[in-house]
Amino acid sequence: MGDGETGDPAAERLELYRGELTGYCYRMLGAYAEAEDAVQETLLRAWRNIGRFEGRSSLRSWVYRIATNVCLDALAAAKRRALPMDLGAPSEGGTAPGDPLDAALWVGPCPGTNPETNATAGESVHLAFVAVLQHLPPRQRATLILRDVLGFTAGEVADLHGTTVASANSALQRARTTLAGRRENTAGRTSRPSDATLRVLAERYATAFSRYDMEELSMLLHVDATLCLPPYAKWMRGTADIQAWLTGPAVGCRGSLLIPTVANGTAGFGQYRPRPDGDGYVAWALQVLDFSDDHITGITAFRDAERLFPLFGLPEQVGEDARVGAQA
Repeated sequence: MGDGETGDPAAERLELYRGELTGYCYRMLGAYAEAEDAVQETLLRAWRNIGRFEGRSSLRSWVYRIATNVCLDALAAAKRRALPMDLGAPSEGGTAPGDPLDAALWVGPCPGTNPETNATAGESVHLAFVAVLQHLPPRQRATLILRDVLGFTAGEVADLHGTTVASANSALQRARTTLAGRRENTAGRTSRPSDATLRVLAERYATAFSRYDMEELSMLLHVDATLCLPPYAKWMRGTADIQAWLTGPAVGCRGSLLIPTVANGTAGFGQYRPRPDGDGYVAWALQVLDFSDDHITGITAFRDAERLFPLFGLPEQVGEDARVGAQA
């Protein structure tokens, strides 16, 4: 929390919650950097006020009350974050993406190394789920995450919000109804493959993309797979338009190298395009994949490599020897 607090028992107890609080604040705010800032503010407030903690609730509930208030304050002055498919209809793959939009508009990726991320069930940290959460009013969003993701009881959530159990349950039901309505269009593609299948699909995708093998990529992609390109509003649906994009406006990606990472609890890749002088590769985009059954159902390619690659522990550029290692 800051210099000079090493060995402080209160600070050490609070620090134990940093991982799970980061996952909570990320789901609330839709951006990892903002989530880290919110957690830092939460722990600082908790440390400063630990003497007022009376033990009427658990320390965890008390800390989450502070985190919720920090997030609600942040959301009061912020626009709703989204993914490109939330903003309009798909476009043709052969067209240019247009001008980039403000980075603050987009739901961003989060590293998958957070222990809390790996411990949460199912899709609760996947990009699509985090994007849908942003459609909920902030208090409903908090209630749904606390109850359905983090396992808080109705009584704990009511105490956290300073309301009644009936009110907390009503907020949860409204949030679930809104969430179900927003997710109807993907209802048929929600069966997550086994870890072994996912690993094979990801490896095949990386090889096919690096070889720019459109036939293999088309076999790996679901017929209705999506590709979206934040910070551009452009997104496309279907293998034909994705192939038209890759062989048209994005043809400069031919010969790229993909280095695996984990993002939002699923497979991701740092994409490196060949340098113009032929001397290695430079950071280009962070790709996050979605899967269902034995196909890839979505690719989100974040172009903000300068900011995102350090967050994921990816280098800014790699040499030709990296391709040998990737193929091995």
